[in-house]
Amino acid sequence: MSEGQRPYFDALYARSDDPYALRERWYEARKRAVLLAALPKTRYRKAYEPGCGAGELTHALAPRCDELLASDFSDRAVRVAKARTGELANVRVEAHALPADWPHDAGPFDLIVLSELCYFLSHDDMRRVAECCQASLDADGTLVACDWRPAFAQRSLPTEAVHGMLGALGLARLVLHEEDDFVLRVWARDGRSVARREGIR
Repeated sequence: MSEGQRPYFDALYARSDDPYALRERWYEARKRAVLLAALPKTRYRKAYEPGCGAGELTHALAPRCDELLASDFSDRAVRVAKARTGELANVRVEAHALPADWPHDAGPFDLIVLSELCYFLSHDDMRRVAECCQASLDADGTLVACDWRPAFAQRSLPTEAVHGMLGALGLARLVLHEEDDFVLRVWARDGRSVARREGIR
């Protein structure tokens, strides 16, 4: 994230601890449920969720993870997410500006979730984030991208450009879920479907 975007996020969180109404909107609750259902494994050892915002997805991911590191660019969002997940011993929330603060030392991760984040990045920063994902994803890792599709003023990149850079990493795509509002893709180093992993096929 560029420093030029900080005033936008500071203003958002100055007005509300939940500026995107993540706790109130059925759209947001349903999207979280779709994302969770798309994960190919029931549980992950170590996960990273940058751009965690108010921490609603973090709270929902936590029961599926032994350890979950969440982060955000906004100091206020970090405080809100820490309060939302304060009772969860397996969750840690930190302030990270990507790509500079990517937590290489905390990995490798077997789950990386990029939700409603990467379209705020410049092309070069997104390319670096994709490289960080490649370098930090464990041998059996899962990479998730879930993003709003329509245009809006603060967007730096189209969602398809973001997903295109992640798709170019060479991971197997396991899930493609498209709606008018958002698109969800899941990639993994293990290209087997859930049914194949469980020996059904």
